[in-house]
Amino acid sequence: MTSTAPAPGTREVVETFFARFGAGDLPAVLELFSDDVAFHVGGAPNVPWAGTRAGREDIAAFFASFGQLLSPAEEYVIRTTVVEGENAVVIGHNRFGVLATGKTFSNHFALHITAAAGRITGYRMYEDSHAVSEAFTA
Repeated sequence: MTSTAPAPGTREVVETFFARFGAGDLPAVLELFSDDVAFHVGGAPNVPWAGTRAGREDIAAFFASFGQLLSPAEEYVIRTTVVEGENAVVIGHNRFGVLATGKTFSNHFALHITAAAGRITGYRMYEDSHAVSEAFTA
């Protein structure tokens, strides 16, 4: 008789995502996303990571852009995570410097993640788009 372990639940997927993201392990982060993930980050046109993404290459470029555009995080705090079924909402705060302008932004954010079968099926970021946009304005 063969036994297969159940797929990780939503909370475990979210915790794994942040552990891998925090460690800077982009290949491991990308493994968590389903092939047909719905991925969107709202924001102003001058914010390079704002917009809808499709496919692993596009999502990889999204995460890689942080290291190319921003100084290391001065602060990155997860305040709370609420999970109900396949939905998780993560509320936090971060502070980064923009390399091109030398400006810093302080950003309260909410991230809505959906997960099924151990994979991220939805990723929607809500952040202080005004503060981020201002930091990218020379």
